[in-house]
Amino acid sequence: MRKAMVVMAGMLIWASGCEGIRFAPSEEQKQNAWVHNRTAVIAAQAAKEEQASEKLRALTDLSGTQSRAFVAYCGLPDELPEAETAEDVLKESNAKLAQTAIEQSKQRPDAWQLADSSIELGIAIAGLFGGIYGTRVAKFLQEARAKSNALKEIVLANEIFKKTNPDSADAFKDAQRNQSPLTKQIVSEVKTGV
Repeated sequence: MRKAMVVMAGMLIWASGCEGIRFAPSEEQKQNAWVHNRTAVIAAQAAKEEQASEKLRALTDLSGTQSRAFVAYCGLPDELPEAETAEDVLKESNAKLAQTAIEQSKQRPDAWQLADSSIELGIAIAGLFGGIYGTRVAKFLQEARAKSNALKEIVLANEIFKKTNPDSADAFKDAQRNQSPLTKQIVSEVKTGV
């Protein structure tokens, strides 16, 4: 039982502090990867046809090979954009597609959503196992979710207080100086997620 609680608590901390997690590629990102690959392949063909320097031909060949990794990582889109010729890939719609894909690529899941999802998953798994241990784990996770929500509300309220009472901000920070390094780290992560 204790081991399950430690594992679930570890999952919660990991999920709420993991900056490297991203959303799955969107249809636009998949289309952009496909168009990128086609652009690189067409550029390599053009470099050969126009008898570009050996260096430029080698670079465009390598670019075409490298861009296959983007398509493999993102997956094929449901609908392949028209990208058979240089004119196709140079359309304004593909420039807009690239901008959309860039913006979507910058997005990250909210740490609180990840933590809540992890807790919900843990509760569901505990429910599957049932019995006394399943009930205890589910109760522990429900309490963890409540404490997580309380922490988020406290940090948010503190930030609002500091912004609306700038003359008290220094005294407020002074009162927080004796917090443990772990507490300071957790509060810092909460602030960036708020």
